[in-house]
Amino acid sequence: MIRVLVVDDSAVVQRVLTLELNRDAAIEVVGTAIDPYAAREAIAKLRPDVLTLDINMPRMDGITFLEKLMHFHPLPVVVVSSLTPRNSALAMRALALGAVEVISKDGSALTDKQHGLRAAILRAAQARIGSDVPASRTVSDAAGSARSNATIIAIGASTGGPRAVETVLRQMPEDSPPIVVVQHMPASFTGPFAARLNSVAPVCVREAEAQMPLLAGTAWIAPGHSHLLVQRGASGLIMQLSTAPPHNYHRPSVDTLFESLATAMKGGGERAVAALLTGMGEDGARGLLALRRAGAYTIAQDEDSSVVFGMPRAAIEMGAAEAVVPLAEIGNAILAAEFASSPATSY
Repeated sequence: MIRVLVVDDSAVVQRVLTLELNRDAAIEVVGTAIDPYAAREAIAKLRPDVLTLDINMPRMDGITFLEKLMHFHPLPVVVVSSLTPRNSALAMRALALGAVEVISKDGSALTDKQHGLRAAILRAAQARIGSDVPASRTVSDAAGSARSNATIIAIGASTGGPRAVETVLRQMPEDSPPIVVVQHMPASFTGPFAARLNSVAPVCVREAEAQMPLLAGTAWIAPGHSHLLVQRGASGLIMQLSTAPPHNYHRPSVDTLFESLATAMKGGGERAVAALLTGMGEDGARGLLALRRAGAYTIAQDEDSSVVFGMPRAAIEMGAAEAVVPLAEIGNAILAAEFASSPATSY
């Protein structure tokens, strides 16, 4: 049984979240707290496995509380936030501080079977809090001076991914090859996620747009409402967006991105590097295998540094990963990638 503490200053929201969570036989709401001070006492008394956390609360805001919590008593935290521009930016800060996921309070997002609150709690309960390196890591000397042999870099991540993606992008030099990223995240948050990364990474980070060429020194984040694909255009590789049904329960899907890049590479001479980071499930594993067979250099994050070792494990087990690397070294591994003279065909 997963024991959950609901932290929100609204009694109505507390009631709604409690009713939703108690619909799952594997989850028990053991208490509620109206502010961080009450939450601190409840944590000591009730020993919850997971917290839901509002951002805007009296006496102490959720961000300050989360920072203190992760320092003194790390727990899996799911942020439940209203959709305002300010809240979206604060939610990205919460993810950078170690929150596992962000869920919207608005509309049907809370009750979505695959991506709603109950699903987020189940994922958070499996998270290894404190396993990833701090997202504040700066560009290393090696990354700052390296010249990558790649012509395109692709990254996929899910649970625990925002901090992991930030860590990797911080290691990319300003003249990095173009980067395409799928991070499983609600549509309302991918724009603020890109904006936050743009403020801390050496590369320019933008939310992806259809028909845009892939430019050096730029990382493109898949919008939360569409699949991101790489296709061959008249003058090189371009991005496309698709609202096709979810793949592996996700839109955007890492497999969809990776498989589109593997197809686009055929006959084009591109040298791709792909990294599959922390996340639950198997999304991205088959796509990583397709990329390896197409001649890409493929990397999976190792277990010790993964918040959830699901997607990387699946890729490793099917022989999709040429290298298994701790998160702190993935940036350097991308830049140091070496390519075989011809694509492999089987593993």
